[in-house]
Amino acid sequence: MPVPKAVVLIVEDEPMIRFTTLDALEEVGHVVLEAANADEAMVLLRSRTDVDVIFTDVNMAGSMDGIQLARRVRAIRPHTGIIITSGVVRLDPMLLPANTVFLPKPYQHDMLLSAIHSLVETA
Repeated sequence: MPVPKAVVLIVEDEPMIRFTTLDALEEVGHVVLEAANADEAMVLLRSRTDVDVIFTDVNMAGSMDGIQLARRVRAIRPHTGIIITSGVVRLDPMLLPANTVFLPKPYQHDMLLSAIHSLVETA
């Protein structure tokens, strides 16, 4: 069964994490966009209507963190899948917006790919 290809926006302030994640996603055929913080992500989202999944870290510099970004995205794009990651905080899945997955750091790329797959399948 073929894996659905998605447009994924990575929002991560650590360049090495962002680049290795980007490589892993592109390797399996996803189209990947990147932003270093939530403010850059919002600019990208205003210009792109094709983003299927947002993969965001919680702790980042800028005017909002990953949780605030997730809430804002959910308000303007209810069908966009959201994956939130953090190595610092643990989020209760029951407190997350609908169609949102929490993936604790450190994560394996296959776990991320599986989360993207499930979000795209249910969209």
